[in-house]
Amino acid sequence: MQTIKSNHLGALLTFTEMAKHTSLTSAAKALCLTTGAVSQQLLQLEQQLGFSLFERHSRGIRLTEKGKQLLQSVSFHLGEIDAEITVLQQLQGKKQEVRLKLTPSFAFKWLVPKLDSFHQQFPEIQIQIFAEGALVNSDTRDFDLAIDYRQHPYRHPNAELLLDEYLLPVMSPKYLAKHHWLLDDPYSSEHWQSVTLLHDAMPWESAARDHEWRYWALEQGLEMPTDKGHFFNRTDMAMSAAEAGVGIAMSRMALIDDELDTERLVSPFAPIKANAGYYLINTTQNESTACCVGWLRGQIGEGPSKRL
Repeated sequence: MQTIKSNHLGALLTFTEMAKHTSLTSAAKALCLTTGAVSQQLLQLEQQLGFSLFERHSRGIRLTEKGKQLLQSVSFHLGEIDAEITVLQQLQGKKQEVRLKLTPSFAFKWLVPKLDSFHQQFPEIQIQIFAEGALVNSDTRDFDLAIDYRQHPYRHPNAELLLDEYLLPVMSPKYLAKHHWLLDDPYSSEHWQSVTLLHDAMPWESAARDHEWRYWALEQGLEMPTDKGHFFNRTDMAMSAAEAGVGIAMSRMALIDDELDTERLVSPFAPIKANAGYYLINTTQNESTACCVGWLRGQIGEGPSKRL
């Protein structure tokens, strides 16, 4: 089958414009070309096609039957191309969106302070944040990315460990001064009877409400009652209570960088591994989520864990 070479595509555009006119002169004027140039393009196109497109007569030009058929086909396909270009241009200008689900504590304490960095790097991508509950429901598909705090190992088909977590008991400076034995003899089981423990009672689904304090005490070799004190369904609430001098909160290092820097919260202890971490779950594979995932990975090492 005979084909039209790419260097004749311009001539087809000239042909469609000529078909709107009744003379070479008016067509040349509309195309901002000379009459000779238009005539030459038309002649070359007809030679390539092997048939005439226009009939010349004393009053001007008119399409042949084959010219009419070709005009119909070329006009249709040019219209399709224009429509596709319009769609692509609209997509280019349209804001891309990533639906990110995570817990309120991780959103407020870790993600939100870093969002300007993401916007500077990817201004065309909008992040729609869902931080509705104390726990992330990763079984639904109403998100593109999720960050879920889970005990190791967390087996999920689309999950990868984003950030390992560490635990640290924290309190206000006044609370530490009031319980000065924490500096002199911090591993005395007897002394721990006198403090108020502040818990995140829902670190993950089915966890015991005193899990983090019990885990920390076991790692320290302490025999102390851990199912006591005040219980919250969000770890940032427990830390706020500690800052207010209510007691000692078991904090997560990823969520407490600013409080330690400003000494609103202090600790005589060193962080220990939590045997848990933040897992990134990806349900949507596209360019926007790939950018977001890459950016999230890049934030690790620039945040709270730099202390460890």
